[in-house]
Amino acid sequence: MTERSLADLRTDYAQHTLDEAMTGDDPLRFFAQWFDQACECKVNEPNAMTLATIDPDGSPSARIVLLKAIDARGLTFFTNRQSRKGRALAHDPRASLVFFWPELERQVRIAGLTEWVEDFDSDSYFATRPRESQLGAWASMQSSVATSREHLDASMHEVTARFDGQIVPRPPHWGGYRLSPTAFEFWQGRRSRMHDRVHFARALGETDWRKERLFP
Repeated sequence: MTERSLADLRTDYAQHTLDEAMTGDDPLRFFAQWFDQACECKVNEPNAMTLATIDPDGSPSARIVLLKAIDARGLTFFTNRQSRKGRALAHDPRASLVFFWPELERQVRIAGLTEWVEDFDSDSYFATRPRESQLGAWASMQSSVATSREHLDASMHEVTARFDGQIVPRPPHWGGYRLSPTAFEFWQGRRSRMHDRVHFARALGETDWRKERLFP
């Protein structure tokens, strides 16, 4: 352990405030506003988000993934569908996302149901990726055991040679997921841990959101 006591690690937040009127009635639209502000403030990787899923044995699992699209239908990310998270989402489509932007002293939690995006959208996004990332999607058997780094490098060399001089197609096991939100929570850090929290919720199929302030 370091000499610094963990109990002494403390930040008092004082940049912004948040009240219910500021959020409006559409949490997805308000999220997009906060996301744009995070980009404008040069937050490091503002689209990095924690994705929490439920494994087939009921255990929770979380990791960082990158948001790649926001629209009226929800939030989209892409991954290997044979990975641990892909297997978890196949078993249980419920998932949660968390964004943390410390430069703005803000956090957003989003919960909902996931579904595969259309093949056209997955193909379109895959075509925009750097070639090395496209090759990596073929080379990596994500979440499977690699016997060594050399094993992984050999797989990359093999697919590089296989697609030499060709357009790299999207692997059939790689594609997008869209999370359709059923809940949002906007968190704004405040002094003395008296943070602002505004929560939205609705059932699937509903169009109107219920909004309320939560104790910090």
